[in-house]
Amino acid sequence: MLVRQGAGEGTSSPAEGGVAGSWETSPWRAGAAGACRASVWGRAAGPVPWGGLGPCGDGAGGCSAPGAACPSSQARTTMSGNEDDWLALKPQEPSPSQCCGSGCKPCIYDVYEKELAQWERAKAKQDKSLLMEKKEQSNNSELNPDTFTAFNISSVEQLTEDTYQYKFELPGNSSLQLSLGQHIVLRGVVNGLEVQRAYTPISPGNAEGYFEVLMKCYEAGLMSQYIKTWKKGDMVFWRGPFGGFPYRPNKYGELLMLASGTGLAPMLPILHSITDDEEDETFVTLVGCFRTFDKIYSKPLLRDLARYWNVRIFYVLSQETSLEKLPQSYQENTYLGRLDEDLVKTIINSCRRKPFVLICGSSAFNEDMSRYSKTAGIEENSCFVF
Repeated sequence: MLVRQGAGEGTSSPAEGGVAGSWETSPWRAGAAGACRASVWGRAAGPVPWGGLGPCGDGAGGCSAPGAACPSSQARTTMSGNEDDWLALKPQEPSPSQCCGSGCKPCIYDVYEKELAQWERAKAKQDKSLLMEKKEQSNNSELNPDTFTAFNISSVEQLTEDTYQYKFELPGNSSLQLSLGQHIVLRGVVNGLEVQRAYTPISPGNAEGYFEVLMKCYEAGLMSQYIKTWKKGDMVFWRGPFGGFPYRPNKYGELLMLASGTGLAPMLPILHSITDDEEDETFVTLVGCFRTFDKIYSKPLLRDLARYWNVRIFYVLSQETSLEKLPQSYQENTYLGRLDEDLVKTIINSCRRKPFVLICGSSAFNEDMSRYSKTAGIEENSCFVF
């Protein structure tokens, strides 16, 4: 569960479990069980205020039994310590930086509300064992939308000057079993501040023993500062999956994928799904937008995918000045400049069948592509934005 800052992952307060039992075993609780002659709440007249007349009848609040500890003092100490223990276990409300902003269900705030309700039920019953279910889940090796799970980095590959591909181990031959287009949420801590961001694995959803994630590091990005420290063998915490694109083979005549930068990530598993299925005859047109030729991700993979009879791949390079500087194999399927309204219309009109449009990039890119597609005649229910 989420705990106050300073507690380790999957750990609890040092006092956890050491106090709750005293409510059942302390001699003052039953009254007659020990040397005390009355319960902690005193006589039949009602509760005795702390610091007033003691439950044993003397003004000092002491017990008449020689050498016995005053049950009033015991009660104050135990109840105060017990309250501190529960406060240490109370879930901490997330800060804005902990929300990845991707519309996850459950969101980190949903998880907080759920764990707060769980904590309140456990506290009302004075039973800390009711909190253990969540801790047991966090030790699981399986991905979980409510709980962060640690995965080991098995390899790191630098694709461009600021983009990396990370491979994470899965136990045995297990698989994340992600649906197409689903994303997972990464948790990092930078300068004591917890940050969460969403990423879409680029490996096939049924890949066994591993999953891969494409990540771009930004100069001033909080999460980027954390990612830059990663190396092979590090443990990284993920939760999920969330979202996804509801696809089935041959559902659409053609998919038009408009991707900017790492927005390529959710498109790749969908492409793999289509090319790996001999029965799926869906046409695919992928348009990848990058600044320069050197910043195109996964060139070998994209070349292989473009060899399939039903796949076309175009590139739009905003900062290249001449097609002649590109390799010959890229010149015919590359546009210079930006993916504007006219180019979107041209590409839509070139589709072999009426396309269903998939869009993924920055917020501004997504808004522009949605508007351009609508202007080109694509209906709102024929467009999906990741």
